Amino acid sequence: MKSKITLKELAKLLNVSVSTVSKALHDSPEISPKTSERVKELASLHNYRPNPVAVNLKKSKTGTIGVVIPNISNSFFARVLSGMEAEAQKHDQQIITYISNESIEREKQICDMLTSGLVDGVLVAVSEETQKKQDYDHLFALLDYEIPVVIYDRINLGLPADKIGVDDEKSFYDATKYFRAKGIEKIGLASAIHHVGIGQLRIKGYERALQNESLALMATSTKATDLKRKIKELITQKKVEALLCTDFESAIMANRVAYEEKINIPEDLKLIGYISKDIAEFLTPSLSYIEQHPKELGINAVEILNNRLDGRYESGKFEEKIISTTLVHLESTRF
Repeated sequence: MKSKITLKELAKLLNVSVSTVSKALHDSPEISPKTSERVKELASLHNYRPNPVAVNLKKSKTGTIGVVIPNISNSFFARVLSGMEAEAQKHDQQIITYISNESIEREKQICDMLTSGLVDGVLVAVSEETQKKQDYDHLFALLDYEIPVVIYDRINLGLPADKIGVDDEKSFYDATKYFRAKGIEKIGLASAIHHVGIGQLRIKGYERALQNESLALMATSTKATDLKRKIKELITQKKVEALLCTDFESAIMANRVAYEEKINIPEDLKLIGYISKDIAEFLTPSLSYIEQHPKELGINAVEILNNRLDGRYESGKFEEKIISTTLVHLESTRF
């Protein structure tokens, strides 16, 4: 009788990560020939095969794409989904949407459903909790079932899959450089997402542009009360002249603190946030923001998936596409 050994069990026997096993079995160039040989030999010894039910179902296309969204209250993801829907229609495909609510357990449940063979491929933005715990076994399971996966937006993960995101690091590098070029020295950063990949990339861009760690002035917390206190300290005590906000919560919080402390924007404090156009334009003063082009991201995610489904990409080699952001200046950065 053939063994029903799993990727996780193979990884344990080899004393390597699930990621390494999956990459080796998919001929990823990231894995050394020696390691790949070890993995494939053991897989062969234990008669490892991807789940046969799902593989058989995948022989005929369903015309359906599974999309996993981490947070439906974030207008960014709503706009990404709009792009996905528009592109899917061009290919006569239907989209089934799942919401993880930033929960790893919910994400695992969704991935388990998606391995049933009901979809041709999956587009997923990984939840905050999954990134925090760095537990990706359920995502590797999709690959184990030979289901094409495209990771979108939150892409700095070691998964052997196609990816599409925006230039998070460069966006804050350029924004920081912009303020430095204008003669501003005390540039601060506020973040409620410093613990996840995209937040870390934006912080990295900010720090790289400063070129001196001692100049970094940051307020970071996942708790609203703590974040507000730290932003207030940056503005009132450390007297930052400009503040970069990595996410919606920190941008709105900074705007509120400035109002409460009677700090004039943009005269005394200049602000840039990762916030949607729909909100940025209607704040008083209007808030300069990083445009991430979410609809374009959604369109490209579906395009990449279809390229994979149609065999346009080489097996074992993965596409990674980066969309350039745009710094949109409104009233909060007026000089």
